[in-house]
Amino acid sequence: MALTCGLVGLPNAGKSTIFNCITSGGAATAPYAFTTIDPNAGSVAVPDDRLERLARLVRPKTVVPASLEIVDIAGLVRGASKGEGLGNRFLGHIREVDAIIHVVRCHSDSSVPPPDATVSPARDVGVVNLELILADLETVQRRRERIGKAARYGEKREAEEDRTLAKIEGILNGGSPARRTPLDDAERAIAAGLFLITMKPVVYVGNLPEGVTDPSTSPFYSELMETAVSEGAPVMALSAKIEAEIAQLDGAERDEFLEDLGIDVPGGHRLIRAAYEALDYITFYTFNEKEARARPLKRHTRAPHAAGKIHADMEKGFVKAEVLGVEDLEGAGSYSAARELGLLRIEGKDYEIQDGDVVFFRFAG
Repeated sequence: MALTCGLVGLPNAGKSTIFNCITSGGAATAPYAFTTIDPNAGSVAVPDDRLERLARLVRPKTVVPASLEIVDIAGLVRGASKGEGLGNRFLGHIREVDAIIHVVRCHSDSSVPPPDATVSPARDVGVVNLELILADLETVQRRRERIGKAARYGEKREAEEDRTLAKIEGILNGGSPARRTPLDDAERAIAAGLFLITMKPVVYVGNLPEGVTDPSTSPFYSELMETAVSEGAPVMALSAKIEAEIAQLDGAERDEFLEDLGIDVPGGHRLIRAAYEALDYITFYTFNEKEARARPLKRHTRAPHAAGKIHADMEKGFVKAEVLGVEDLEGAGSYSAARELGLLRIEGKDYEIQDGDVVFFRFAG
């Protein structure tokens, strides 16, 4: 199943423009609210120079990058948790994604009127987050009511769940997202069953005006940074207008445009990487003469389970993993040379796959 990231924010924040830039999705854009009603979705490759280097070395017939599905979700308004705007539809769509990309307006372009007449990133973040927190609070309270009797009468499973939910409810009541709740592994597993929106990782994206190349000069972006830092959330800047121009170019023309702007890669590429990392995923690689593939994997996953991501039989019959890094493989020049140089490691069932590992799984089947 593809990893999914939902683009959210207030109307006219720039979500659909950014969506079109990174996915070529063709979503409608206009300077008024609710241009997006039903969510648009598009798959994007995760930029990965290691995979490109691996492919140049082993020359497979096909190269398959890791990918993310990006979902452009309708703009949220005050009262969404009570059904205002596209309320329940919005909340239902965002509940289905794995991570949130929260686009925040950091410009005062009068041709795109802000929903509250003025621009304030901290206020705008607060509006969205409050609605998500209220929606989660309702979910938690409804669940506690449902299990309350069993918990009071000493049913172990329900009592443990109620204690966990009480901790989350306290954080939500304090105006913080559920992901700020200190939970152990068992409590986190309990919380996962509720699919809380504010438990999802978030990346804040400040949408800058076209002429600003240094985000530190924007007071709006500085305000957004302070808000993100207070939450312990990652934040980045880009200009939706600039990204739209970059998306229309290719090859040398695009490279020249980026050089004129003084940037190495489009902001859309940085956004895709930031979303991938917010999910706490790493990438490992497999290859043969037919295919070189980048494989996304949750950090701290052990080798047998990683093998199971390729095929269930490989996990069941796991014997060992032969591992080396992309850089070691490059340095050796070939897999056989790397083996002769002693660069290949043999790892067992307790080995946690590391970012950048090239892995061959050996299994009995």
